Amino acid sequence: MIAGLWQPVSGCGPHCRETAGRHAFPGVPTLRMMGLAVVLVGGLLLAPLLRGLALRGLARTMLAVLGIRVVRRGPELRPGSLLVANHVSWLDILVLMASSPMSLVAKGEVGAWPGIGPLAGLSGAIFIDRSRPKALPSTVAEVAAALRSGRTVAAFPEGTTFCGTNQGRFRPALFQAAVDAGAPVVPASIRYDSTDAAFIGDDTLFDSIRRVAALRSLTVTLVTAPALRPEPGADRRLLARAAQASMGVAGYRLAA
Repeated sequence: MIAGLWQPVSGCGPHCRETAGRHAFPGVPTLRMMGLAVVLVGGLLLAPLLRGLALRGLARTMLAVLGIRVVRRGPELRPGSLLVANHVSWLDILVLMASSPMSLVAKGEVGAWPGIGPLAGLSGAIFIDRSRPKALPSTVAEVAAALRSGRTVAAFPEGTTFCGTNQGRFRPALFQAAVDAGAPVVPASIRYDSTDAAFIGDDTLFDSIRRVAALRSLTVTLVTAPALRPEPGADRRLLARAAQASMGVAGYRLAA
């Protein structure tokens, strides 16, 4: 991966994970993975017919099958908001989709992931081609158009995943979409109670799913901070810094 503003690199790796996992009883991981496959195949067959509610229910069911408990705190999202969150795992996609109807901004590779890619696509995902930096303005315009139409859009401005203990700096590009659309920006903090959930280093999707399924339990807490409402012509860099600061305060209050 090329380092830089367009393709940031995380310093997190396997060394960031807990050395002693809370393992499930023998046989449980296999049952969870089998159950996940059944739910995903069945859900993807029905989701195109039912759309929003079906996708939200499917995401919640997938998390439940994996033994993941979701705690939701903070203000509810209003349609047409840009939600910006820290990025820890592919599970973040399910957590956000389970919380509220929204479209995701994701790297193009996600579209090719088994199960997760089609699910994101059905949500109206906006995929970023990170090999073409010149395409960024058109992506920003696409996000702005979605916000103007009343769709809630979720993005991970760090640009890559971190272990949850460490975080990256919010890149400002996508904040321009909120400025252009006059849309509120909702900072969100995603916290897992185990670093084994982190999708980092040389992880493959299968290895990550297998590791999560092997945990006895996993709790993820999603905290939304009050919306930031940018003025016309606001500086996207200042907006990105304000959003990340708000997210940090929300996470701190949760821990306290």
